Amino acid sequence: MSIVKKIKNLVQEIKRSKQDNLEIRFLIGTLLAKTSRQALSIEDAEFKVFSQFGDDGIIQFLVSKLSINVDKFVEFGVETYEESNTRFLLMNNNWHGLVIDGSKFNIDYIKNDAIYWRYNLTAVKSFITAENINEILEENGFSGKIGILSIDIDGNDYWVWKAMTVSNPAIVIVEYNSLFGPERPITIPYKQDFERISSHYSGLYFGASLGALCDLGKEKGYKFIGCNKAGNNAYFIQNDLCDDLIAISPEEGFIDANFREARNNQGLLTFAKRSEARKEIAGMPVINIRNGLTETL
Repeated sequence: MSIVKKIKNLVQEIKRSKQDNLEIRFLIGTLLAKTSRQALSIEDAEFKVFSQFGDDGIIQFLVSKLSINVDKFVEFGVETYEESNTRFLLMNNNWHGLVIDGSKFNIDYIKNDAIYWRYNLTAVKSFITAENINEILEENGFSGKIGILSIDIDGNDYWVWKAMTVSNPAIVIVEYNSLFGPERPITIPYKQDFERISSHYSGLYFGASLGALCDLGKEKGYKFIGCNKAGNNAYFIQNDLCDDLIAISPEEGFIDANFREARNNQGLLTFAKRSEARKEIAGMPVINIRNGLTETL
């Protein structure tokens, strides 16, 4: 057998192995989803199939508990979509959705994945900004009511959610930066082409505090109901959707993340503890969203 043929066979074996793994994970997820729907809180509901942490379980809990009439979702910052908040929802609940990423490679990868023809999914390449988000949603048929909005762009998350006016999601999941703390209502200053690593070598300077996102959620008619156990995603639901899920304060719901993602000047992980990581970005500018003034971390 030629070397070329051996390589082709190996590639096929890898693809089959990967597909088998995905199918096993999905089947386990369908069983976990039945248990998750019986949970009494989002903390008890967590499980992971395709989400980075336990968000698959939280989403299953919420969509079973809330009266959501539109089975549509929008998620941006998905990379190749193999790890995401909405992939299990797409497959298990047969929702349809829009995913957006700034990389052509990532979008091409999604469109060549079997998931793209098996389910009703639209993948769009775009670097999302406060200026273009509404146009993208309208052009792709995701204006008006939608079930879930998931925001994770490691940067202008606060500003993009604030700018969104054409879509009305029942549930909003948005990443917060726990290094910014729970109380201060702060976010990075808006910069249209913001990129996390180029803005600070550590990769820790991005996004907004939980307090800032809770202020914005309240302004838009949402109540904050808690965070995932990992301490990176905050959950908001429309005020009139469910009386059983009570609104809590940022201080009550805040979870300080334990993951260690700080990098040094060479781009290598340092595994710095959170107290050390906070020192890395001390003095960086932030905007206090209540008064519009520039402060420092």
